[in-house]
Amino acid sequence: MATIHDVAARARVSAATVSRVFNGTSVSQEKTDAVRKAAAELQFTPNRAARTLRRQSSEVIGLVIPDIENPYFTEMARGVEDVASEAGYSVVLCNSDAQLEKEATYLQIAISEHMSGVIIATASEQSDLAPILATGRPVVAVDRGTRYDIDGVVMANRAAGASATDDLIRAGYRRIAYIGGPAHIDTAAERAGGWRDALAAAGREPDAELQRFSTFGVDGGRQAMEELLALPEPPDAVVAGNNLIGIGAIQVLTEHDLTPPSVGVAVIGSLPFTTLSPSAVTVVRLNARHMGVTAANMLLDRIRGDVQPPRTAMLRSEVQSARIPR
Repeated sequence: MATIHDVAARARVSAATVSRVFNGTSVSQEKTDAVRKAAAELQFTPNRAARTLRRQSSEVIGLVIPDIENPYFTEMARGVEDVASEAGYSVVLCNSDAQLEKEATYLQIAISEHMSGVIIATASEQSDLAPILATGRPVVAVDRGTRYDIDGVVMANRAAGASATDDLIRAGYRRIAYIGGPAHIDTAAERAGGWRDALAAAGREPDAELQRFSTFGVDGGRQAMEELLALPEPPDAVVAGNNLIGIGAIQVLTEHDLTPPSVGVAVIGSLPFTTLSPSAVTVVRLNARHMGVTAANMLLDRIRGDVQPPRTAMLRSEVQSARIPR
């Protein structure tokens, strides 16, 4: 088992510095990062039980999300915090930036801080939850599935993709594209599957060149939309796989004087900000706060001793159709 001196040697700092980092004393960011990284690599778990009792802090749960700037995850975090606070728990919010190393560090901190449990939207399918699950702490996955047999809360993503596409089909659009996040993330792949389902149901063959996988951010939406507009036969409508992709796509369309509804846009997830009338864009609303509430209640059930088999809750979406005629 690693000791504080092992961590100090790996981080190239003194043992006293390691102690200060884990006791919350002010240490430079560079040294703090080095110590946290070394501790994670060595699986060093400082014993905080005594200090926790001394300061008589409330129970703590961790919430690990990939993008704190995305209003979808902010709304979800609010749902988690509301439930946790009412039950006497504090929530530590951790932003992984969809990076496996940062995610692993936060999970190790959850172990060392003796957090009661963790709610996590994993960075990728390679996310390693084994260390924290080995401690017996409950973990609930949100937004996307994992390779572990644990509780989860997800959206009905395939249905959301189909609903968005179907709304554009019914509005009369013929050449409908799809822009999603990374293809290896469940939400992106499943929503793309819904896009294909709706086209097939309408007797249309999904065109591979109209399917784009990018990032879940505004830049991802912008880049993919530029690529689609550069095609010899550009789309006349697009399904945006999340809210930020939608913003990026709308920005590019506006810059090309193709403001919706001249080009149809359906966004999966509520638009956080837009210069357009909300009725110009179809929105498939995802109740992220409800996801957070559901996940928090699941986690608290486990903390209180629930031993039923792992279960997954699937939440439905709501379509708000564009109302401006072409």
